[in-house]
Amino acid sequence: MTGHAITAGATTLRLSTWNLDWLTQRRTGDPALPPDVHPRDITDIDRLARYAARLHPDIVALEEIDTPELAARLFPAPRYRILMSHDGVVQKTALAVRAGLNVTRNPDLDALDVYPPDAPRHLRGGLDVTIDDGHATLRLLVVHLKAGCRDGTAGDRRPACRTLYRQVAILTDWIMERQDEGEPFAVLGDFNHMLGTGDPMLSMLDGNGPLTVPTVGMASPCWGGEYFIDHIILGDRARQWLRPGSLRVMPYQERDPALRSRLSDHCPVSIGLDMP
Repeated sequence: MTGHAITAGATTLRLSTWNLDWLTQRRTGDPALPPDVHPRDITDIDRLARYAARLHPDIVALEEIDTPELAARLFPAPRYRILMSHDGVVQKTALAVRAGLNVTRNPDLDALDVYPPDAPRHLRGGLDVTIDDGHATLRLLVVHLKAGCRDGTAGDRRPACRTLYRQVAILTDWIMERQDEGEPFAVLGDFNHMLGTGDPMLSMLDGNGPLTVPTVGMASPCWGGEYFIDHIILGDRARQWLRPGSLRVMPYQERDPALRSRLSDHCPVSIGLDMP
C-alpha cells in the first residue's frame, strides 16, 4: 500500500484526499489560530509542492487549507482549477481538479456546521461539486468532520462524539439524496474516525444502500502506521468504477519527527476510478 500514487491510464481517474495540517501563512499570534499552530514558510510550501507533483492526481480533496492561493502553489494553473469552501474558518476544504474535466459547483453543505450561530468557533462545511469527463458524472463531497471521536459510537457521551454523530446524520441525508437520485458519488476527506467492519458510523452512512470504502479495516503507513481516518467512500454506480487494488498512500521521505509539523500529520490517500 505504500509508495507512489497509482499511474493514471487513459480511462482511469486518480482521486485523492490530503489533509494539509493547518496550511496557512497567517502570522503567529493571529486570533484565528490556536497558540500551538505555526504558519508555514516558503520552504515548507515548496516541500509540499514537490510532493503534490509526485502525487499528480486528476482530482484531489484538500483539508485544512486557508486560501485558494496556497492551494494553487501546490496544484498550479493551468493544469489545475481550484475550488474552495466558503467557510469562515482557517481549516477550509478545497478541490484541485485537472484541466479537461468539467466542473459544476453545488451549494456547500453548510449544515455540517452543527454549532449555533453565536458559537465562538465553527465547524467546517462540505464542499459539493459535480465532475463531468464528457462520458459520465461523479458527485463529490469533501468533508472534514469533528475531531476527538476516532472510535466512539453514537451513544458515546463525550461532547466530540455527540457533535460528530450529529454531523453523520447530516451526511447520511446527503448520501440518501444521491442514492434516491441514482447519482454516482464519492464522499472524501478527513472523517476523524476509524471505519472498521461493523463500525457504527459506517452502519449509519450505508443504511439506505451499500457503500464501498477501500480503507475499512486497513492500516496506513503514514508516519509509522495507524488506522485510516482519511477515507474515500463510493456510492451508487461509482462503487463499480473502483479499480481493484488501487488504494495507495504516499508517505513522506523525511523521517525527522520535527518535520512532521512542517509537512503534515496526514499523508495523501488515493484510489483509481475506471470511469465508463
